[in-house]
Amino acid sequence: MTQAGRGSPLMTLIYKIVAEPVWRAAGPVFRGAGVDLSDGFIHFSTSGQAPATAARHYAGQRDLLLVAVDTAPLGDALKWEVSRGGELFPHLYGDLPLSAVAWVRPLPLRADGNHDFSGLSP
Repeated sequence: MTQAGRGSPLMTLIYKIVAEPVWRAAGPVFRGAGVDLSDGFIHFSTSGQAPATAARHYAGQRDLLLVAVDTAPLGDALKWEVSRGGELFPHLYGDLPLSAVAWVRPLPLRADGNHDFSGLSP
């Protein structure tokens, strides 16, 4: 997925769903949430994968953020690996520099109990 955004004229974005307190505790880099630290890499999703990731791992959870990350500055530390259902998911083997973050927004729950990804195009 490519979108115009901050930094470069055209950037490829990946997304991290994270609890707001975990994100707010990050320093100059984000080292990951509990599952990331356990697995040895930071889990990301594409825009098309993010809603299913939220439904599977964060169902009904409030106080989440959706963090959009530009892939260009991540270099070789970003690997696309087969995961759920045979899909390729982006995994970052290393810390996430906050300078690679394009934007952060709340990820609220809709009335139907699913998270609201409106405005995020696949």
